[in-house]
Amino acid sequence: MNTADTPPTTIEIDTRGQVCPSTLLITLQQLNTHKDAIRQGQTTLRVKTDNRHSTVTIPGAVKNMGYEVIVTKEKSYYVILIGRHLAGDQQP
Repeated sequence: MNTADTPPTTIEIDTRGQVCPSTLLITLQQLNTHKDAIRQGQTTLRVKTDNRHSTVTIPGAVKNMGYEVIVTKEKSYYVILIGRHLAGDQQP
């Protein structure tokens, strides 16, 4: 179990240049691969995308699966942070 002293490992997924549903499928594949570590709070997924539609489809799908999601806008892309107990984490 992750403790307050140990920040979660971040797995970065760069889907820039991809469109939905490809961005969603790539994210769900990684989520499934690392689901135990994410559910235990040991790992967080950080998805980079330049597809605005993905900022709706990915959060919608993963919230339905019980994960927390934070979406932020960087200069030329979006960051979708997926994990558990994200409110205490720093913003990407």
